[in-house]
Amino acid sequence: MRFDVVVIGAGPAGALAAIRAAELGARTALVAAEEFGGMAAHDGPVPVRALAFAARLMRDARQLPQYGITTSEPKLHYDRLLARVRDIVHEVSAHSALRERIDALGVAVYEHTGVARFLGPHSIGTEAGPRLEAPKFIVCTGGVNRRLSIPGFELTHTHSDAFKSTEVPQSMLVIGGGNTGVQIAAIFRAFGTKVQLFERGARILRSADESVSAAVTDGLRQTGVAVHEQFGAITSFEKTPGGLRMIFRDADREASAEAAMVVVAGGWEANTAGTNLGAAGVELDSRGNVKVNEFLQTTATHIFAAGDVTGRLMLVPGALEDGFVAATNAIQGARLPLPRRVTPAGSFTHPEYAEVGLTEAAARETQEVVTTLVPFQAAVRPIIEGRTFGFCKLVVDRGNFRILGCHVVGDRAVEIAQLAAVAMAADMRVDDLARVAVSFPTYAEVLVHAAILAAIELELPLSGQAERVRRDALAA
Repeated sequence: MRFDVVVIGAGPAGALAAIRAAELGARTALVAAEEFGGMAAHDGPVPVRALAFAARLMRDARQLPQYGITTSEPKLHYDRLLARVRDIVHEVSAHSALRERIDALGVAVYEHTGVARFLGPHSIGTEAGPRLEAPKFIVCTGGVNRRLSIPGFELTHTHSDAFKSTEVPQSMLVIGGGNTGVQIAAIFRAFGTKVQLFERGARILRSADESVSAAVTDGLRQTGVAVHEQFGAITSFEKTPGGLRMIFRDADREASAEAAMVVVAGGWEANTAGTNLGAAGVELDSRGNVKVNEFLQTTATHIFAAGDVTGRLMLVPGALEDGFVAATNAIQGARLPLPRRVTPAGSFTHPEYAEVGLTEAAARETQEVVTTLVPFQAAVRPIIEGRTFGFCKLVVDRGNFRILGCHVVGDRAVEIAQLAAVAMAADMRVDDLARVAVSFPTYAEVLVHAAILAAIELELPLSGQAERVRRDALAA
C-alpha cells in the first residue's frame, strides 16, 4: 500500500507526527509494533505513576495515627493493584485525545505489526502487517533498556519485568541510580521489599543538581533503602536457591550481594534493532541514536526521526514537540527548527523530586549566579500535612535577574517545578516571581519565598508579602 508519509511508532512522538502530517493534507499511515500509545502509555509513565500512587497511599495510611485516626496496618494485595493498573492503562488509552484526533483525520493505523523493517529507501515490511511505501517516513520507534555485556545478565530483570511481577519480591537489588532505578527502589520499598540500590558513579541522579541528589539519597536511606555508590564493577550474575547473586569487584577485593530479584536500570537507548535503517541510508551516532539535524532530518533527507530514538530529550513533552516538528518538515520541507523550550522533569518517588533549567554547577560554568534555598519546614502547608522533608532551590543570573534553574525535593515537587517552568518560559525576572500572589497555605509558597530571598540578595524591589520572608531571612 502506498501513502504520502508513513510514521513508524505510535508513542507520543509518532501519534503527534501522524496528526500533524494528516492536518497538513498528507495521506498518512501510523505503524505500531504493539499497541497504540507506545511505552509511555503501556510500560512507562502511566503504569509507573499508578504504582507510585499506590506506594504513596501506603505511606499516607501509616501517617494516619499522627492525626488521631486509628486503623489497622495497611496490607497490599499486589494482584488487585496490578488489575487496577491495567484498568488505568486501558482507560487512558480508551480516552486518548490523540487517538480520537487520529481517527477523525482518517489516518490509517496498523497495530500489533511487529518490528517494521526498511526494505529500501521508500518501503518497509512488517512482521504481521502489510508492506507500505511512501516518499517520506518518520521514525518514532522510541527506546529500550540498555543491555550489559556481563556473564549471567540474561538472569536479571528490567523495570518492565519488575512492574509486571505477579508478587512483591522479599528482596531486590536495583542496579543503576538514574531516574528509573530510583523509582523502582522507592516504589518497592514502600511495598515492603528489602531494597539495595547500586550506583557505579559517585552519586545517584548524576545529572541532577547535587543538592537534589544528596537529598534524595538521604530520603531513600530514611525509608530503609540501602544506597551503595561507587560500589565497583560487576563481574557476573549467578543463580542462587533464593534468587540471584551479583558479584562485583570493589578496588582489589571481590564482593557480592544477593536478592530474590535483580533489576538492571542501566540506561535507555534508541530502539533500532531489526529496523534495517541502513537500507534507507539512515546513519546512527556513536551512542546508537538516529542522527538528526535541527530539523529532525536524518542522513537520508526524506526520512525524519522524533522522540527517544534520537537520544535528544527522553521525555513525553519533548517527544510531542519532536513529532510536530518532524512532520511539519517532512510535509512542507525542512524549514522549521526545533524550538528552545523550557522543559521540566520530575519523578514521583519518595521523596519526590523535580527540576527545570540549569543545575547550579552548570550555571556557574558560564555565569555569575545567586542561589537561594527554602526548606519545606519553613512553609506552613508542609507543616500542616507532616511533609517537611525537602526544599526548593532557585538559581538566578546575577546580571539580568532571570531564573536559570529550579530544583525541588519533597511533596508536590513536580507541581512546584512546573510553576517555575511557567515563570521561566514567560521570561520573568526573579523579582516578578517574588511579587506573584500565592494562596495561603500552599506548597507553591516555597517557590515564591525562594524568589523573594533572591530578590532581597539582589536588592530588587518587593511587595508587602515579602516582609515576613525578609524578617525570617534577617533573623537567620
